[in-house]
Amino acid sequence: MKHALQELGTVLMAPDAVKPTTSTDPELNENKQPQLTKQRSRTWTHKTQLESPTIPQPQYTCGGHTNISHEDRPEKRVREVRKQSGTTVKQLLIECAAALSENKIEEFDLLVEKAHRAVSISGEPIQRLGAYMLEGLVARHESSGTNIYHGLRSRKPESKELLSHMGILYDICPYFKFGYMAANGAIADALKNEDRIHIIDFQIAQGTQWVTLIQALAARPGGPPHVRITGINDPVAEYTRGDGLQLVEKMLLGMSKKFSIPLEFKGLSVFGPEVTREMLDIRTGEALAVNFTLHLHHTPDESVDVNNPRDGLLRMVKGLSPKVTTLVEQESNTNTTPFLTRFVETLEYYSAMFESIDATLKRDSKERIDVEQHCLAKDIVNIIACEEKDRVERHELLGKWRSRLSMAGFKPYPLSSYVNSVIKTLLSYYSSKYTMVEKDGALLLGWKSRNLISASAWH
Repeated sequence: MKHALQELGTVLMAPDAVKPTTSTDPELNENKQPQLTKQRSRTWTHKTQLESPTIPQPQYTCGGHTNISHEDRPEKRVREVRKQSGTTVKQLLIECAAALSENKIEEFDLLVEKAHRAVSISGEPIQRLGAYMLEGLVARHESSGTNIYHGLRSRKPESKELLSHMGILYDICPYFKFGYMAANGAIADALKNEDRIHIIDFQIAQGTQWVTLIQALAARPGGPPHVRITGINDPVAEYTRGDGLQLVEKMLLGMSKKFSIPLEFKGLSVFGPEVTREMLDIRTGEALAVNFTLHLHHTPDESVDVNNPRDGLLRMVKGLSPKVTTLVEQESNTNTTPFLTRFVETLEYYSAMFESIDATLKRDSKERIDVEQHCLAKDIVNIIACEEKDRVERHELLGKWRSRLSMAGFKPYPLSSYVNSVIKTLLSYYSSKYTMVEKDGALLLGWKSRNLISASAWH
């Protein structure tokens, strides 16, 4: 087992390793700024980049956000930020959101004009984030957020620009490597003695999460197991990836041949909550692993649909009796919180993420602008500008996921200490400001004092 995990760690941290793309809906692409609505040119313009902010810059204390735990009551955080002395970009953005939430439209319009002079997609982390947050506020006011989000999701790519952007983000930040390593390590540990393995991956994206695991399984001293992978992509995601699941199958079967490991692949183009047991071809004698990497938060819960598809999907998976189920999610609370508190939570979460990007890519780097626009902006707009079923970015904290999984009948499967040590080694290649916390058998990756990604395993 240790040998297999060593292989997993070696492959994942190799400088020439295949760069997986994230499974967080990387559909926003094209090598130019999106022209989506006539009203949308006010924030992401070249003019904005050149404007000099007239508002004093915020003093960063904890990853670009205030010294307040993100697990405190959101309403309290809003009050404390608004009471702080001075005027910062962060305070101005919150004042804009507050005016909009209170339907003070004249005040909102004035604050937006002021905020436009304070943000810039090439400025400080909070200024760059502010440009996209402000765009979300304007879209919410104009009720155009849903059209913007669906436009970005459904646009068919004309090039491989997006994969390049995601590859850069994968390289400069450990978020995806962390999630893949934790999930793959838990699966390798739980299935270490199995000769036949079936992995069900909800939202398989480009399938490259499994590159490292396949290489590790192929290196087993006693010979590789037979591996079967069922990859699920929602129909919208498949359309935006062109050949989609066919490319995933080609890549995985190529690995099967290269590493002499027997492998089958089946792709399903279906939304996660619509997956049934019959679609999955469960076979006797196979050890089952189910993977949810940065995906389950897209499934609506009881606050959106009385049928509660989120918990229903977990119960369906539990009924399959998997040996292990892995969950990787953004550590943020944006699901059922009211608009203003959700806005502040999003501001704090992405402040930390934008600052972590700033630590690696230069301020005037076009690559940095592309990564933030093409990989993060879409989600930010959706969280701020959309509601009800149109708001698909509905993150929950680890404690809430733990409650959902427990109610569905799962029990924690603690991540192995060896996997944890390999991930710590991985983090040593990045900024010392990244943190990793072990909590009740799960792992939390953060920037300074803000947790950003959680990884846990269940059985």
